[in-house]
Amino acid sequence: MSYPQAPWILQGNAVQTLHLVNVEQVRSLVPSELDIISVWPGKTVASVYLSYYGSNSVLEYSELIIVPAVVSYQGKIGGWISHIYVDHVDSVAGGREIWGLPKELADFEWQQGKSVTVSQGNRKLCTLNYTQQSLAWRQSLGASSFSAMGADLLVFSAEFQSRLGLISSQLEVPRESPFAGIGLGQPVLTTSYEDLSLKVSAPEVVGQRKVEVIYR
Repeated sequence: MSYPQAPWILQGNAVQTLHLVNVEQVRSLVPSELDIISVWPGKTVASVYLSYYGSNSVLEYSELIIVPAVVSYQGKIGGWISHIYVDHVDSVAGGREIWGLPKELADFEWQQGKSVTVSQGNRKLCTLNYTQQSLAWRQSLGASSFSAMGADLLVFSAEFQSRLGLISSQLEVPRESPFAGIGLGQPVLTTSYEDLSLKVSAPEVVGQRKVEVIYR
């Protein structure tokens, strides 16, 4: 099995939802070394990110990223990725071995400009119904995410350019979904990224975990 070395350059389209969730409800999904940032008493921001990266990318695949909380560690702020799914075996391997991400294989069913459903076998993980983007502007942004590899805490950056727009959406997370316990509810904000160009850099070690993380 082979995969590209970091950084990964990915081009395609994406939809991202933001949710207010209870800090206590997601605490168990986040390493104790990371501080969860509250944006409202007892609430943090969670995110669902769904994307398709096309043939001009280092790998062509779809992706679902679940971020249950915004966190901080030694002055660095970013999202903690608790669940992540793709439909390409090389993306699974690269995600686990380069970034320490718990990537799993899943199936993605896209209805362009309308919805996307993610499943593993007969188990549905989620469905996002969304509207088409009407008003958009070109934007360059960057963000950081945390992950873990063995006892190491990692942080890595993602820089992107895109036609950014606000849209409406409805998220369905069945009870049997592995991340149903986050209590995502309906999005407070949904962003569409068209003509997305994304650069995901190699991670750096920022600290140590008290307990080693083992992904099965």
